[in-house]
Parts: sequence; structure tokens; C-alpha cells
Amino acid sequence: MAFGIKREELVRWKLDVEEGKIAFLTHYWVDERFVGCSTVTKVGCSDLEKLEQWGRQYGLKPEWMDLRNNYPHFDLFGEHQVRILTEENMLHQLHKFKKDNA
Repeated sequence: MAFGIKREELVRWKLDVEEGKIAFLTHYWVDERFVGCSTVTKVGCSDLEKLEQWGRQYGLKPEWMDLRNNYPHFDLFGEHQVRILTEENMLHQLHKFKKDNA
């Protein structure tokens, strides 16, 4: 379940993904399979080759892409989330959430 974002943020992310941009969206997230993680960053792009190449530079495997809907994306959490957001100069996405979000 996703929460903690504004509708405008979600709409902007979806538009960017549809336009073939690499788009980032971080939100609160609860999933019992990932104990200790309270946020997820979705990195999406409708250009699957571009998304795959982007992911490879961070050691993400193509089979990890979520292709179940119209917004293909990688889900980043934990250490990968912090490391990649830092390298992408997007760490501010985590700063709007509580300090123990990694």
C-alpha cells in the first residue's frame, strides 16, 4: 500500500514515465516481506531499453523490472534505495519522510 504522496506527484511521475523519461517517486510503503523498510522509490520509464540500461549501471537486473502495469519501473528500497538516490542526486526524496526510512 502506498501513501504519503500528493496526487500531483503521482500524476507528474506517470506523465514522465509515459514520455520516456527516467522518473523517480518515493513514498511510504508497508510490505511484510520487507521488514525494516518503510519507503520505496519507484524508478520508471516507458522505454524499456532505456530503463534496463539505467538499471544496469546500478547492478539492477532486467528481471527485477515491474512490468505488470502501464508504468514499468524498478522498486528500490533499503541500502539500494539510499545508494542510488544519493548517486542520482535525488536523496531529497527520502528527506521528506522520517529519518529511519532506509
